[in-house]
Amino acid sequence: MARGWESKSVEQQQEEMSERAKPLPAPLSPSDQQRNRKREGLSLSRRRLHQQLQSVSNPQHRLMLQRAIADLDLQLSSLQSVTKPTSQK
Repeated sequence: MARGWESKSVEQQQEEMSERAKPLPAPLSPSDQQRNRKREGLSLSRRRLHQQLQSVSNPQHRLMLQRAIADLDLQLSSLQSVTKPTSQK
């Protein structure tokens, strides 16, 4: 029984060492960090509006939420296009 515990401890230590050996991702520039924060905020807002849309019964309120979601989608797509590298031929 002691061997079982010991071998699990060794496995765990080996996994921890292999995790530490992995290279860390390059730090993001302040502008990239800001863009990511804005994208996350927009995504959260979109999810919240989508949840509200699922339970709304008033047609005018539904239309307002759909327009707000469309606007957020537009903002998100513009942010994503900025972060994707363009291939030049």
